[in-house]
Amino acid sequence: MTAIEVVAPAKINLTLHVTGQRDDGYHLLDSYVCFAGIGDRLTFEKARDTSLTVTGPFAKDVPEGPDNLILRAADLLGVTARIKLEKNLPLAAGIGGGSSDAAATLEALTSLYNVPLPDRQTVLKLGADVPVCLMGGQVRMRGIGDELTPIASERMSWPTVLVNPGVSVPTPEVFRRLAAKRNPPMPDEILEDIYNEFPDWLGHQRNDLEAPAIAVAPVISRVLDALRAEPGCRIARMSGSGATCFAIFDEDGQAADAVRTIGAAHPEWWAVVAIS
Repeated sequence: MTAIEVVAPAKINLTLHVTGQRDDGYHLLDSYVCFAGIGDRLTFEKARDTSLTVTGPFAKDVPEGPDNLILRAADLLGVTARIKLEKNLPLAAGIGGGSSDAAATLEALTSLYNVPLPDRQTVLKLGADVPVCLMGGQVRMRGIGDELTPIASERMSWPTVLVNPGVSVPTPEVFRRLAAKRNPPMPDEILEDIYNEFPDWLGHQRNDLEAPAIAVAPVISRVLDALRAEPGCRIARMSGSGATCFAIFDEDGQAADAVRTIGAAHPEWWAVVAIS
């Protein structure tokens, strides 16, 4: 094996309930996570030294220093590689782009070098979202990202749109503005077969970070209004700590129309069909 090419998909937090805070400051979450059909593209080749080349529409925003999660993931495995990243997802956007890149790096390099994946607690050192990105599919994520329960994969096949207004929202500031840090978790019925009623069920859940994120970046509210105004929109909500928002539609054509309409009205926004 000389090279591996992989896609690191966007992560969507369909819900994000903040259920507590540990004494060490880490927040406890209960989140329904799924993954989009779009993402960054990475290529890996064995090399004597590690190098990273970045292209794509969001290449200029990728950090090149020690904060780069791709390089940290390679270093965690103790291997070296020539890495190419096509950065298609916006950064600091609430869709786990960096974490998904790190997870893809771990998967690709363990295969390329035939070495084992680190355990979950070690992977968590790269970030709370990296373990769930390694799991993929539909996942209930609890704790600090270390309690992961798979959900039936056929449950989330609704046409879904992602829109980001082009602003970065600092996660620490969003959590700082969170008024209540001990909120109810999702109901256990998440594990039942509720596909036909899924958007309605989802509408009774929350993203507890949405209000504080809007306080930091009011444009998020405009994104949500634009999505909710589109025909066929069943629910619109912010993902993660923002500023990307998602909307679920009844039909593929309605999702595609929403992207065209919002893109024409706001060409500075990033708008894509994420699940079809």
